[in-house]
Amino acid sequence: MQINRLFEIVYILMNKKSVTAEELAERFEVSRRTIYRDIDTLCESGIPIYTNKGKGGGICLLETYVLNKSVLTDQEQTDILAALQGLKATLPSDQAHILSKLNSLFGNKNTDWIEVDFSNWSSKEEDKLKFQQIKDSILSHKIVEFLYHSSYGQETNRSIEPYKLIFKGQAWYLFGFCKDKQDFRFFKVSRIKSLLITEEQFEPKPPTSTKDNDYAQSLHIPIPQVQELLLKINSSMAYRVYDEFPASAITLDSDGNFLIRSEVPIDGWLYGYLMSYEDQLELLEPLEIRNELIKKYKKVFKNYNMTY
Repeated sequence: MQINRLFEIVYILMNKKSVTAEELAERFEVSRRTIYRDIDTLCESGIPIYTNKGKGGGICLLETYVLNKSVLTDQEQTDILAALQGLKATLPSDQAHILSKLNSLFGNKNTDWIEVDFSNWSSKEEDKLKFQQIKDSILSHKIVEFLYHSSYGQETNRSIEPYKLIFKGQAWYLFGFCKDKQDFRFFKVSRIKSLLITEEQFEPKPPTSTKDNDYAQSLHIPIPQVQELLLKINSSMAYRVYDEFPASAITLDSDGNFLIRSEVPIDGWLYGYLMSYEDQLELLEPLEIRNELIKKYKKVFKNYNMTY
């Protein structure tokens, strides 16, 4: 479309001191006569474009010119660029130039201070491909199929209408409608294997809310009970403590060990989590959960024919 070509020409001229009509004609696959008509249109619109003849000449834009952007304040422009910079990983490679275009439009602001990488340290390319596939399926409303490993170790085949990618509690989740369960579900992305985008499209259906209680109540999912725990954790586990608990919940005892008072969900996950600290953690309160944890450790000893 001509309007898109006109904007593109302005962006090119803002980034280059000079460009020839032949270069623009090749880029847009039109004739030089069409390019000259475009230049006339831009000039009539008040864009200060001029031409230099001779060797080294070409089409130029007045160096002091910037597009009218008064609708946005300087802070709003900076915030927009910073947000796009942080989400650059979500853009396909052929659209990565969008950020540089806006940067030129807003006067080449320095916003390259944040980078988001969806991958972990061990499988970078595999993780990036998985995120790109999920993103494509969400935007195109195409059903995805994959193998899923539950927290109970079960492997199941799933067919999902994908709705959103969500980062929650230090992990990425796919939120979608499970055709097998006929209900909305969260799927931890790290447990998704053999992802396939099908050609089958779906019509999006409510609910699309993923906010904690609102989401759970709308889907009639019971909200897990929480209870305050008092934990004593060895100082050698600092690398986990500061990642997994808020600073307001952490104090130190006289020996330099961590005393943590924090509310956690009371479900099957809790005991496995506490036991993952091995002998570096002691549950001090409440007594009933402490006793249940002791029972579970006794069962572990029994598996090895040992007595406690």
